Order: sequence, then C-alpha cells, then structure tokens
Amino acid sequence: MSSRIPPILRPEHPTPRPLAGLVQEFGLEYRGDLDGVEVTGVTLSTNDLHPGDLFVGVPGSKAHGASFATAAAEGGAVAIVTDEVGAELAADSGLPIVLVPSPRAALGEIAAWVYRTDDTPPLLFGVTGTNGKTSTSYLLEAVLRQLGLVTGLSTTAERHIGELSVVSLLTTPEASEMHALLARMREAGVRAVAVEVSAQALSRHRVDGLVFDVAGFTNLSHDHLDDYADMETYFQAKLPLFDPEHARRGVVCLDTAYGRRVVDASRIPVTTIATIGHASADDVASAEWTVEVLDETAGYTEFKLTGPDGRELVTREPLIGWHMAANAALAIVMLVEAGFELEAIGAALDADGGIRAYLPGRTERVSGERGPSVYVDFGHSPDAFENTLAAVRKFTTGRTIMVFGADGDRDATKRHDMGRVAAEGSDILVITDHHPRFEDPVSIRKTLLEGAALAEHQPEIHEVSPPEQAIRVAVGLAREGDSILWAGPGHQDYRDIRGVRTPYSAREEARAALREAGWA
Repeated sequence: MSSRIPPILRPEHPTPRPLAGLVQEFGLEYRGDLDGVEVTGVTLSTNDLHPGDLFVGVPGSKAHGASFATAAAEGGAVAIVTDEVGAELAADSGLPIVLVPSPRAALGEIAAWVYRTDDTPPLLFGVTGTNGKTSTSYLLEAVLRQLGLVTGLSTTAERHIGELSVVSLLTTPEASEMHALLARMREAGVRAVAVEVSAQALSRHRVDGLVFDVAGFTNLSHDHLDDYADMETYFQAKLPLFDPEHARRGVVCLDTAYGRRVVDASRIPVTTIATIGHASADDVASAEWTVEVLDETAGYTEFKLTGPDGRELVTREPLIGWHMAANAALAIVMLVEAGFELEAIGAALDADGGIRAYLPGRTERVSGERGPSVYVDFGHSPDAFENTLAAVRKFTTGRTIMVFGADGDRDATKRHDMGRVAAEGSDILVITDHHPRFEDPVSIRKTLLEGAALAEHQPEIHEVSPPEQAIRVAVGLAREGDSILWAGPGHQDYRDIRGVRTPYSAREEARAALREAGWA
C-alpha cells in the first residue's frame, strides 16, 4: 500500500460555532440536547475525524454512514447530521442528531456555515470540461501568481495553498473537504483560487455552497460513460456550473460543438472564445475572443488572443500543442471576466517571457538532450490521445512511439476508440496495463488491441505487460530523433491493482529505462 495518502487540509485555527446556531439558521429538526455543543469541523469519514467534528452520515452503496456514529462519538465527534434512516442507526451513539432530507445535498451549505467560507471569500475560478481542466487551472493559477497574488489550487494532480503543495485523491474533493481547504487558504492569505470541477463533483454536490466568480468550459468528448448513461447525460451533468447557484459569469470555449450548447443553456452571462483552425468558421466569427497559434516549438507555444474592440495579447505558454494554447487563452479570458485588465496581464507575462507554469504529468518531457524524447501524459480519452499525439509528432524528426493502457472498472465504451486513435497517430504502438483495479488486465489489453486493429494506418504493435517492461521495450526500440508518448499515468504515483495502491511513478520508470539503454 502506498504510504503517500493525500492529507485532508483543514484550518489550523478553527473558530467554534454553536450547533444550536446551525439548527436555527437552517430551520432543522433535531434530537437530543444542543446546549453547549460547539462544532469546529465537518467530516464524512471516521478516518478523518477530529475532536469537535460534526459527523455527517450519508447513505452509501454498501452501508449507511450513520452506522458508524458510535465510532464517531468515540473519536470525538460532537453531533451527527443524517436522514431519518440514519437517525435510527445513530440513536445509540449518545450524540445529538440533526435531521436533513438528504445529507449529501446538505453537506456543502453546512460545511460553508461551519468553516465560514462565505465570509470574505477569495476570487473563485471553476473549470469544467472533458480535457484541459487541470491544465487550464494550473495556467490560471500561474498567471495569478505572475500578477502578484497569493493563490490556491485544487486539481486532479495537486492542491496548492500558496507555496504548500500536496497530492490529490479526487479531482474535486468532497464538499466538507473543499470548504475546509478554503478555510485553510483564508488563514494563509490566499486571494484567488482555481478549482477543477468534474461532472461527478456537480452530480454529487461536491461544490455546493460555493459560488464561483467565473466558470470556464473547455470542451466535451467521449469519457465517463461508466458514471453517465450516455453523452447527453454526461453533458447535462456539466451544465449546473453555469447556473447562478454556482457561478456569476462564464467563459465558454467553442472548439467543440458542445460549447455552443453550453452558451444556449447557460443561466448566467457568458463570454465565448474560439481557436482559429479548430473551431468552426461560424463559431470563430461569432466568438467574442479568438485564439491564433503563431509559433510552436518543443519548448513553448506562442499565440495571439484577440478580444472585443480589437484588444490583443501575444504571449506563450510552456507546453506543446494548439490545445494547450487554447487552455491558456481560456484562463486569461476568465481573468478578464473577473475584472483584471488585459493590459496588466500582458505586461506581467511580457516581464516573465510568457506564462511560467509547471504542469506535472501534462505532456511532461522526462528525457535528456540526447536520445529519444520521452513525454509522460495524463491523457486517457480518445480526444486527448489525438491532440497530444499530433503535438508530439510535430516536433519529432524520427518515429512516434506510443505506450498506453486503460483504466479498469472505468468507462469501457471508449477503449476501442482509444486503441484506434493511438494506432492512427503512432509508428510503433505498445499496449500495456494501467490501473487494472478489479478487472482482468488481459481482457483490457485485448479490447485495446481490437480497437487498434480498426485503424486505417497500422503501426508496428507490441503487447507488453507489466508497464515497467513496456516502457523498456519502447525505449529499446527507439532511436535518436524518435519520440515516445506514455499516456495515462501522468503525475500519479501509484497503480491500483485489486484495490491495493502500489507505489509507482511513470516518470521515474521512464528515466530508469533511458539510463539502462545508455541515454543520459
């Protein structure tokens, strides 16, 4: 089991709040004595229980959280919040019980009240979409820092509080953790926060109690159909971010057809942005802002952002691919919508030679000056494969080699397309394992190979397991001038095999493979 369990960040100096005040403010029913009961935190889990916590018992797929009420009391919880069923389960805990119809739906507002996160909140930016959420959030935070602000970040990869950085467990944390994180950020003087908002976060109330100053939409493509019945259901799950309950203003990228649909369905004012050469001609013509890629190198992508009244900004971001320029431009327009002057942003970026950002596991080059270029990337959808392969190929004088696997117990409907797109874009394809979880990795690889066989262009294909061996096979096949794209693991530091998280780093495995092959 990996020893790197992501910590849940809480305020270091919480202010106690009377439980009776919560009940009175929200008009809640309760059982037991509330006199003198003061709350300093909120949790869903006895594993994260602190003395003074409000323990929220949520119905689960295997058990009701309220069945752990006695253990919560022994751990220092001062009260239980749950539904009628949970109240019966928690009756013997000896703690006062606050009743709500849906504990999960109430969690955000309760956590916001306990942690006072609606008192002088920071500027909040929320980014949703299929691909580019993490990259846009990092780029947004980077520009905020270059503007001189103390920043916070919450993404699939990391949580940042100023200079403090910890790894993440969920793309968007549970509402109780999200509000605790924001309270900790307030203690650290954070003035602006970028949050990656998944569809699951919206469906499962993880951003309830937050109102983003600006929400951004990147794109939508095939993914997460293990959680949603079809693409339409998945799309509809994104839309609540563009309701006034969740955001004040929005910026929508029109590079996929779903962008226009977000604009049409939005219940808040939205601004649009489109990338020349990738959005439709009609969408480029109608967008308030346009992005034009001016120069692409292995070290950066330069682009021009043009807005209303002919306002322009020319800058560069440190990642390859037009899609990364589109992400950076979206981040900048979100800042403009929040009230920052485009000229001030441009001046800050000019002073630093462009956006200064490090994005762990996002087309991250892990190789040296000699030998093949090796990139590790978190992309795990057909659309992400297509864009990243095209970007890598553009700077490859030799052959493009791709290594990838697929998640077990996740959306299996995209696997054929993943294999097909990977084959179309590579000269050599190495199909391996990723997180098999409780699935048979042989069966997963078989489906990916079937997908690869559907491609019109057929590369040299190898099936290699485990991934430690797969990257060594890829490096062994590579020559000077070739590029290797290892897609899937990105920043992650573990593999999930039958529920056990085994320590593992694709970046370190790739570097070791290069050293063993004689490349510095």
